[in-house]
Amino acid sequence: MDQGRPPHPIRPPRFPALADLLDPGTYRVGAYVLLSVPLGGLVAALLTGAVLAGLLTLPVLVGALFLLGALWLVGALGDMQRALVSVLGVRFVRPAQPTTSGVLGWLGATLSDPVTYRTLLFHVIQLPLGLVCWVVLAALLALVVLGLGAPLWLMDASVPLVWNEWTLRPGPLATAGLMLSGAGALLVTAGVLNLMGRMWTRLGTALLAQDAGEAARREVIALRRAAGRVALGDDLEATLRDLTTQAREASTAEAVALVAPDGTPRALDTGFGDLPPSLLGGALTRPPAPGEASLTLLGGGAALAILPVALPASTGVDGGTLRALYAPGTRPGADELAFLLSIADHAGTALHAAQLIERAGTRAGELERARLARELHDSVAQALYGITLGAKTARATLDRDPERTRQSLEYTIRLAEGGVSEMKALLFSLRPDALEEGGLIAALTQHAHALEARHGLSVHTELREEPELSPDAQAAAYRVAQEALHNTVKHARAQAVWLSVTQDAAHVTLSVRDDGRGFDVTAQGRGTLGQRSMRERAAGAGGTLEVLSAPGQGTRVTLILPRAPQATAALEVSA
Repeated sequence: MDQGRPPHPIRPPRFPALADLLDPGTYRVGAYVLLSVPLGGLVAALLTGAVLAGLLTLPVLVGALFLLGALWLVGALGDMQRALVSVLGVRFVRPAQPTTSGVLGWLGATLSDPVTYRTLLFHVIQLPLGLVCWVVLAALLALVVLGLGAPLWLMDASVPLVWNEWTLRPGPLATAGLMLSGAGALLVTAGVLNLMGRMWTRLGTALLAQDAGEAARREVIALRRAAGRVALGDDLEATLRDLTTQAREASTAEAVALVAPDGTPRALDTGFGDLPPSLLGGALTRPPAPGEASLTLLGGGAALAILPVALPASTGVDGGTLRALYAPGTRPGADELAFLLSIADHAGTALHAAQLIERAGTRAGELERARLARELHDSVAQALYGITLGAKTARATLDRDPERTRQSLEYTIRLAEGGVSEMKALLFSLRPDALEEGGLIAALTQHAHALEARHGLSVHTELREEPELSPDAQAAAYRVAQEALHNTVKHARAQAVWLSVTQDAAHVTLSVRDDGRGFDVTAQGRGTLGQRSMRERAAGAGGTLEVLSAPGQGTRVTLILPRAPQATAALEVSA
């Protein structure tokens, strides 16, 4: 709801002395003051007549109906008063009507509602206060008419002005002075009308508001939704657009927009409709300071609130502004500007989060490229270098030593096959969807080939049919196998590894066994970080993990996962 007087200074107009006279709101206040007396008289007459009729006819029981009618008139005439006060730019939040049963329920709810008594107080005050405004304006307008009309009633200079013992014959200088006085009285009248408008605005806001806490509740709900949207952070454009919508719906602004520092809109609320973008104000030469808001008076009596979108100083980036457009005669209160500042802070959080995500993605790409470069250098590049040497040796010995040529070619072929396997493994690691496309068996087969080519291990696989696993369980199985094989290479000093995947009616079992040096499982406590990671993955997929090892006897990692529900159901049906 509008609070009347803006809490922040409005940008001074080009002609400060004529500001009130040129403000369209001044004439709306004049119209309201003119209507206040006849409307106040009508309200007073209706309420007084209903109450008197009720009191006089109370002994014959009809009076109770008149008194109930008077009580109903308080609320009905209050709605009419609210409609009239809206001329001053005041907006009221109409709460949901309470559900009452029967006349007694309505009577109890009306009598217990503080709004009833505040509205009645406004009805009582309106007529006498309106009369005071009429008297003041009548006196000021009389001075205006006498002053500006001086050339008319002083036109005949032969007629002297007689006052007590003095006889005055005004000349041109006196006429000009009276006209200046009339013009001054006109400016004073406009200023007094502006003061009256603020007075009636504050009075209507204080006494006619139907639910003082409704605006606060809307703001709290909007901030909660905005925080949830920012926390979700799935789409920056949609998030910013939703923030502008929440800001408009919970405030008295006609439209809300988030604007970049160069003046281009980042997000426009649908409330802007066909309004020209020039109303946004473009780029600012002096943006508002952090935590502050500025209110600018536009043409036609509209107002534009500009609030900073703050980003951390460490980013070195200007977040732009949030701009709220208000209809002519409407001004935001201090509480509403504080709410809009909170929305602007949420927008800054969303922009900062998007920047962090972008930087993290860029950094992750750089790290992945560096890792890929190392992998290519350590595997494929070395294989290509060996292929080159083998081919040159074969060419050099082709004529004089055929046996050595054959050995060089076989060596070259083995290096080429290893390079192909290594390249497939690298390509697989760069494609997160390869597990879904090829399945667990294909993924483990490729990984086994890469392990042989890269580290010279002898990998024995028992990978037959594709197991029936859910996508999450399939990913967990692959990551556990990957971690187990990595531990074999890094710690076991093994010569051979056995990798198998089997399944029965209810479970899928993944086993990784090596002939390495092993370790004491009991001395590891809860295990290393890699073991904890494998156990967490197994538990997350609904399975169990077992690690068996002893010094000098190798290590065996067994993962047991439940088969996919649809596969188990199919087996039961077929049985």
